Amino acid sequence: MADYKLELRGVSKSFPGVKALDHVNLAVRPGTVHALMGENGAGKSTLMKCLFGIYHMDEGEIFLDGEKVDIKDPDDAMQKGVAMVHQELQPVLARSIGENMYLGRFPVHKYGPLQVIDHKTMYEETSKWLKELGLDFDPKKLLGSLSIGQMQLVEIAKAVSHEAKVIIFDEPTSSLSDNEVDFLFKVMNDLRQKGVAMIYISHKMDEIKRIADDITVMRDGTYVGTWPAADMTTDEIITKMVGRELTQIYPEHDHEIGEKVMEVKGVTSIHAKSFRDCSFYIRKGEILGFGGLVGAQRTELMEGIFGIRHLASGTITVKGKEVKIKRPADAMNAGLGMITEDRRGNGIFGCLSIKDNVGVSIYNKHLKAGVVLDHPTINKIVDDSIKQLSIKTPSMQQHIENLSGGNQQKVIVSRWLANDPDVLIMDEPTRGIDVGAKHEIYEIMEDLAKQGKSIIMISSEMPELLGMADRVYVMCNGKITGELNHREEMTQERVMSFATKF
Repeated sequence: MADYKLELRGVSKSFPGVKALDHVNLAVRPGTVHALMGENGAGKSTLMKCLFGIYHMDEGEIFLDGEKVDIKDPDDAMQKGVAMVHQELQPVLARSIGENMYLGRFPVHKYGPLQVIDHKTMYEETSKWLKELGLDFDPKKLLGSLSIGQMQLVEIAKAVSHEAKVIIFDEPTSSLSDNEVDFLFKVMNDLRQKGVAMIYISHKMDEIKRIADDITVMRDGTYVGTWPAADMTTDEIITKMVGRELTQIYPEHDHEIGEKVMEVKGVTSIHAKSFRDCSFYIRKGEILGFGGLVGAQRTELMEGIFGIRHLASGTITVKGKEVKIKRPADAMNAGLGMITEDRRGNGIFGCLSIKDNVGVSIYNKHLKAGVVLDHPTINKIVDDSIKQLSIKTPSMQQHIENLSGGNQQKVIVSRWLANDPDVLIMDEPTRGIDVGAKHEIYEIMEDLAKQGKSIIMISSEMPELLGMADRVYVMCNGKITGELNHREEMTQERVMSFATKF
């Protein structure tokens, strides 16, 4: 039997203007969880897409159980025993769980030249795999009726149903609650016992230390090294990822807090099961945190304030003047900006350039004769943003989808800064980005606070919430259940006590 279930040897891949992978190696032992780590842009996802047949390698070899294989496409990968749980789900919401599980490989009845889907077998098989993972879902239920976290669990069940030798988990817990993470790790431990090799991509250090057997680190498209997870401290992992020592993840609080800039009183959603009777305020130069568990309605509250959702009642006052916000344009005119939680889903315009992604919020302000875009002025604003936020890109014409997650997030920040808001709402500002890019985002937030900008930060990461916020409001079940006004009283225990105060 081969020492390794999977080996990648000397994998290289180039795209126009950039070498994404440069002779990268990876060796995964059977029955282990192998963490693949590195900053955004290090090449982790590109390497996995080469393995899964989404990309074709320029150079390199793949070995499964010691035998060299040529993987042509994702279907071929699954036939050869490689499955992948993608970070960005692409579910067919209007179809059933079973149909999503067996999409592209439906069991069929053959009637001469005709083939008809065998729904009975499909749903029986789906039910079997769901039960094997301990999921109590009706296979005929519409996938769109599930939460994002539940959809992620179905995606994991789909990968397991292929009876794969190797399963790639790309940021699988980004949408999962703590209980769902525990469930996932139980599934992974069961797969360990069956000899399945698992590759686990995550930026969450606590998860890596908890689940990984081995750790491979990549940096700038190259292989740095592989170590037993038990032998690596968190600081050592970070140093190898970023190529330098990060002595302090969170910047020193060196900003001055002034008078109230915005006050929200009694805002309530038109939906009965959403947020209700919420009141809070934020001051000039303040970083205001919003904590709570998944489903606490923090995002929904901010979307209501920004005009994405409709309010049934309540008032919003900005700089002493009550404002009526019925749509995002009203919020922007009132001096608000909002970076959404789902960067890929509703944050970036993936097929457009960096220039267009930044400029979209200011195009109407920079017109010649009221009809023609003033490109020289816009170019200067975008170029200044690229330099100010250290966005890594060959040019402003680069498509944003080709950037790393951290650099995409900086572009979105640039978009709102170009509009010069007084209050910037940042919903999960560092979700899905690596520790080095997180540090850069935190530095940007601190700089904005020093400039007198007010920042509302929703975060589900407790260290981030406590490390960045000047004050914290905590929500539970649609209500603000607690307020922590001083950093001395901002502890994990106090936040959790308010977050579970039904």
